[in-house]
Amino acid sequence: MSDTGALIAYSGGKTGRPPKDKRVVKHDDVWWGSVNMEVHESTFCVNRERAIDYLNTRERLYCVDAFAGWDPDYRIKVRVICARPYHALFMHNMLIRPTREELADFGAPDCVIFNAGAFPANRCTTGMTSKTSIDLSLERREVVILGTQYAGEMKKAVFSLMNYLMPKAGVLSIHCSANADQETGQSSVPFCSVCRGLARRLDLLP
Repeated sequence: MSDTGALIAYSGGKTGRPPKDKRVVKHDDVWWGSVNMEVHESTFCVNRERAIDYLNTRERLYCVDAFAGWDPDYRIKVRVICARPYHALFMHNMLIRPTREELADFGAPDCVIFNAGAFPANRCTTGMTSKTSIDLSLERREVVILGTQYAGEMKKAVFSLMNYLMPKAGVLSIHCSANADQETGQSSVPFCSVCRGLARRLDLLP
């Protein structure tokens, strides 16, 4: 705890995202390049097995079931399985928390995140460039995290999946946040520069 009462969590050697270690399983419907880098299904399966084997050795696991997206017509059910309470707390705060009734009727998730970030990827595995690997399978709708305890990887993985799914459902996907004034109730929506330009093109902003 800090002197102001805030919770401090340490993410180990990785204090930010390693973009070159993020991979998407080869899929026909992805714009490949320096940002979206592909990984073969077999490599994803090796990393997935490695993550599950590690998680199975932990004395205690944490599981978070929650929603990505407010609108019931478009939101997806996300399940996070991790070994650190810090990661569970982060996603409990980041995602939309289901009501007791929704949680009781949650059912099978639409996306599962296997966060084994304290355990490294095997650098000898085909396609691996370091001990860190964040892999997304659009087919399986699964995310595997190895070699980084930076919690933001889970959030960005959900962003990536939603940014893939929402345009296919006819929904404009924009990277932004919202703040509300406690006294007046007025809110503001800060956009990133790319999304701000897109929103202006579509006449969503002045």
